[in-house]
Amino acid sequence: MTDAMPADGLQRVHDWLVTWQGRVCRAIESWDGRGAFHADRWQRPGGGGGESRVLKGGRVIEQGGVNFSHVRGDALPDTATERRADLAGQPYEAVGVSLVLHPWNPYVPTTHANLRLFVAGEPGCGAQWWFGGGFDLTPYYPLDDDCRHFHRQARAACEPFGETVYPTFKRWCDEYFRLPHRDEQRGIGGLFFDDLNDWGFEASFRFVQAVGGAFLDAYGPIVESRRDHPYGEREREFQLYRRGRYVEFNLLQDRGTRFGIQSEGRTESILMSLPPRVRWEYGFEPEPGSPEARLTEAYLVPRDWA
Repeated sequence: MTDAMPADGLQRVHDWLVTWQGRVCRAIESWDGRGAFHADRWQRPGGGGGESRVLKGGRVIEQGGVNFSHVRGDALPDTATERRADLAGQPYEAVGVSLVLHPWNPYVPTTHANLRLFVAGEPGCGAQWWFGGGFDLTPYYPLDDDCRHFHRQARAACEPFGETVYPTFKRWCDEYFRLPHRDEQRGIGGLFFDDLNDWGFEASFRFVQAVGGAFLDAYGPIVESRRDHPYGEREREFQLYRRGRYVEFNLLQDRGTRFGIQSEGRTESILMSLPPRVRWEYGFEPEPGSPEARLTEAYLVPRDWA
């Protein structure tokens, strides 16, 4: 049975996530140098609400969002009980921050991060709680140094919590962020975890905080080193084509997207994760030996980057 969450546990996580949202937005604005986030508060008819922060048309970021939500309901949606049938029909409360950044430059990868806490059941009556989240990288023209740096930061965040944590959550990320209908990975992975409660609340919360801090250290240097990399129409068109895979995953596979819709969250905020521009091309095959072909052949397969 899950250890009881402290009486102030949900509020502490709420407060830290709000602070982390602000910290991430300030960092992104500093990387971008021109764009600023627009804050948009919303309320959910069934209970709770959130604040979406969206940056559009920056110097580096074409569009990105860093969204905070705190919602509650009378019964967990199906997406939250697929692996936990015992929680079906239970009242719930969930608090989290989810972000997606789509840069202009094809040499700057798209990235995603999410940190969240769920509580299911009646407070004081054996309510169950668990943390989930992680971060991952979706490059279009990957560079080995960037991939290694991203995963080494992920590994460093995990190391204080045990030697098996990084390989376990790295493998989980590879398995989750995969397009089975394409038989390919969405990107080069990172960390993904769910149902985290067996360490106890305090250790689990410290881990979530460590992952949140590592995200900025993992992604920021890549942005700063690649944002001015020269590119042309060919690279831009390929980026837009590969963004189509991102759309496919988020709409067909992602549990977070489906949970948001099923829980009657704010649709505009949920679908903020989709890129502002994208294209599909029937039967596209990259030229053999080209950088575009190398993406799927050498990078969109699980690898030990750290």
